[in-house]
Amino acid sequence: MNRLQWRGGEQCIGAVIAIGIFDGVHFGHQAILARAKQMSAGRGVVALTFDPHPRQIFQPEKNLTMLVTLERRVELLREYGADAVVVIDFDKEFASMPPEDFVTEILIKRLQISGVVVGENFTYGHRAAGRVGDLITAGKTHGFLAEEVSLQSVDEDAVSSTRIRKAVIEGDIESANKLLTRPHRLEGVVVHGEKRGREIGYPTANLGYSASFNTVPADGIYAGWLTVDGERWPSAISIGTNPTFAGERSRQVEAYALDQSGLDLYDKAATIDFGWRLRETVKFDGLEPLLEQMKKDCDQARVLTQDSA
Repeated sequence: MNRLQWRGGEQCIGAVIAIGIFDGVHFGHQAILARAKQMSAGRGVVALTFDPHPRQIFQPEKNLTMLVTLERRVELLREYGADAVVVIDFDKEFASMPPEDFVTEILIKRLQISGVVVGENFTYGHRAAGRVGDLITAGKTHGFLAEEVSLQSVDEDAVSSTRIRKAVIEGDIESANKLLTRPHRLEGVVVHGEKRGREIGYPTANLGYSASFNTVPADGIYAGWLTVDGERWPSAISIGTNPTFAGERSRQVEAYALDQSGLDLYDKAATIDFGWRLRETVKFDGLEPLLEQMKKDCDQARVLTQDSA
């Protein structure tokens, strides 16, 4: 089956496999990776993930957005303990595979595992017929150890990508970051905007991104960081349509790198990390009150990002 792609690291014979979609590689996912590391006893850990997300195949009308790009997911899986990452090209053909074939063809023949670790809500195979108990039973039959890791809880609720996604969309970026264990990130390319920020003394990097793929925070003003070409600057970040100015415009994500001038960032890959939500988007009665508030926003962002440097 050529739908398996090794994305970072090399095949480890006899490794322990951590399986999941791992969108966000959040606190709960990290617990799965940590248990796989313990179980492996030095034999290696391989993270097995799927792309695209199954819900994007079977429920396209839901317009599911992702917390991280696939490239970032692979990077984070390696950072949190995987020696290698395998990505399965998920489609309806793969989804029709019987649970028994997933075990024998993928886990045993292709990956040659010694053990597997999954979350307690893991399912696999056609119509999600395979459950954790089935995987444990299959392990006893085929000579590998299978374990489940309980859902992790923070503030008395289970940590999940769905919970984090909801927090981001609602603008509760601090809660999302707590569950992710790091700032929520958007990735894209710096594109040309209206250049209005430059005209009023606050030149911004306008991030071009896929709104249908990325989970974008609610409109508002945020503090965080802008990174381009390895340079990372504390920033004030605006999401919205700039309602103070006349005319209709598309929703934009813009970052002003604090205390920087003369930056030429157009057409460069960029990331924006969101640390704190400062306020909602407001329509001001003219330029002067807007500039006064922008100075306050930048001062607050400067304090927050310096304290967290």
